[in-house]
Amino acid sequence: MTLFQRRQVLGVIAGTAAMLAGGGATGALAQERTSVKIGYALSLTGPNAGGTGITTLPNYQLWVKEVNAAGGLEMPDGKRLPIEVVEYDDRSSAEELVRALQRLATQDEVDFILPPWSTGYNLAAAPLLDRYGYPHLAATSVTDKAPEFVKRWKKSFWLLGGGHDYTGALAKLLLDAADKGTINKKVAMISIADGFGIDLVTAARPAFKDAGIEVVYDKTYPVGTTDFTPMINEAKASGADTFIAFSYPPETFALTQQAQVADFNPKVLYLGVGTAFPVYAKNNGEAITGVMGIGGIDGTSEKIADYRKRHEAATGKVPDYWASVVTYASLEILQEAIKRKGLDREAVAAEISSGSFDTVLGDTKLEDNQLRDLWWAGQWQNGQFVAIAPGDRAGASQPLIPRPAWKK
Repeated sequence: MTLFQRRQVLGVIAGTAAMLAGGGATGALAQERTSVKIGYALSLTGPNAGGTGITTLPNYQLWVKEVNAAGGLEMPDGKRLPIEVVEYDDRSSAEELVRALQRLATQDEVDFILPPWSTGYNLAAAPLLDRYGYPHLAATSVTDKAPEFVKRWKKSFWLLGGGHDYTGALAKLLLDAADKGTINKKVAMISIADGFGIDLVTAARPAFKDAGIEVVYDKTYPVGTTDFTPMINEAKASGADTFIAFSYPPETFALTQQAQVADFNPKVLYLGVGTAFPVYAKNNGEAITGVMGIGGIDGTSEKIADYRKRHEAATGKVPDYWASVVTYASLEILQEAIKRKGLDREAVAAEISSGSFDTVLGDTKLEDNQLRDLWWAGQWQNGQFVAIAPGDRAGASQPLIPRPAWKK
């Protein structure tokens, strides 16, 4: 089956049968809108399917289900139009993604296009979505170049912060612990050689230097690496109390397993994407207590607790503890902007840029097309990945340092 043969249309087009049954529908009436067509291309198969299937696809499914159950997207005149979805599998290929996006824009002529999963794929999608005039709500892309991208692609919105945000918060957290005498000021660090890893490690080096933290081991690894034993052994011998990996889910899971086999017990263990996934806890049990990573949620938020219940009930899957809630909030923003401005993509983009929105995150307003009120670091505590930085923000938990050693 080819990419373009794998097309799935979801949602119910309400009212069509009634119009036809009425017998009095004129040609003009028959051409009236009966739905809003929304498309996306996601990694439903291939290496990126894991992240897509946890963070992105379930939220799209939840949103469509809830919107259509309410009668559809509300328009400025109060009319509701159900969502019709056009879905493609990019098969974890950037080239396939580009082809699918082109088809959505030029052949399917969808009203709006939802973004792919991951930093790299959002960067691949951005110029194309801009060319065809679609708002781009990048909810799973970490990039320090967001201010530059906003100027280049004026309908793009970057909702997950930049590398300097996460690494700056991490540097402060480590410095506070070092000043208390809990850990030393040495860090061993590895990073994946793609857009995400490069952005994070490039920001981490000066952040640690400014904090007086010495990076005693700094290694970049290629996409597809599965054996981290040499790096773990070298980090173990470095004398660093802190081990950091700016990793994607496959490496995050492999590093966790291989660190246990090697009995590698850094006082601070900070891993990348995948640390906040529910399956990470399922695979490792109580051993993950104290493991840190990107993101986290406010465990005291009633809105987020309600969202998590609805997500699991509707999709059968538990959302992650980081980008899932941001992804859903981005859909709420789009929905409200459509309610205010209709299906004019230019007007909708302008409203997203300037408006305030009530979302699962609370009152949400973008700054220069960026979401800035985010959690920068989280940690597994009592079976939940809770936010620990910024530490002075309401809802933050106290970090557990040193983390408990692996249980044998």
